[in-house]
Amino acid sequence: MSKPVPVAVVTGASRGIGKAIAAELQRTHAVVGTFLRTPPESLVEPASAPGIYPFRCDVSVASDRARLVAHVAGAFGRIDLLVNNAGIAPRERKDLLEAGEESFDELISTNLKGPHFLTQAFAKQMLSQGGARGRIIYVTSISAYTASVNRGEYCVSKAGLSMSVALYAARLAVEGIGVFEIRPGIIQTDMTAPVAASYEERASQGLLPQGRIGQPDDVAQAVRAIADGRLDYSTGQIIDVDGGFRLRTL
Repeated sequence: MSKPVPVAVVTGASRGIGKAIAAELQRTHAVVGTFLRTPPESLVEPASAPGIYPFRCDVSVASDRARLVAHVAGAFGRIDLLVNNAGIAPRERKDLLEAGEESFDELISTNLKGPHFLTQAFAKQMLSQGGARGRIIYVTSISAYTASVNRGEYCVSKAGLSMSVALYAARLAVEGIGVFEIRPGIIQTDMTAPVAASYEERASQGLLPQGRIGQPDDVAQAVRAIADGRLDYSTGQIIDVDGGFRLRTL
């Protein structure tokens, strides 16, 4: 009897890092990729083949999260991998002394509250399954520990997300569910496009020891290692995909 195709959920899969992750995982997984601006699509039959199955979902909305979990459970019967990737940047970069509560609330809802409670829901789904329980990945940012005073709300949301990883890793270890954090550095996406030239210049001048800004596929390859079970004895691990940004040198 052939082994069933594993099922992955990748949030924010329409572009950038999420798109690269979904493309990588679809080689071996049936991937439910969430999008904000595509029409909702339901699966006519339970899927059994690798591929990307789009599903519209706003992770900041509780009813959307519930709908996503129910959809995956109904269409596939299980989930093997959750990749919390969806996230947004401030609509406008403002100095810390000028930034308002509306932007703060928006980023906390999408970048922190959404993934935190989506993890809760899918962890419960994993616990209800027989056999291997699954893995959970959070895609955070170097902004979890690097202060950018013109986008403070983004940094706060990512710092909180990093703690969410630690909490769930500690809670779910005994249940056989591994939880991991992938912490990208400066990655070439449309989110960084407005300041890409500056980042590229600074990278070549020593900001990044490896001398280049990252590509979405650099992050996708780290996801691949976790999805393949190569880090199963490392729950709670932080994987820096940052070109050496974290290194301190004299």
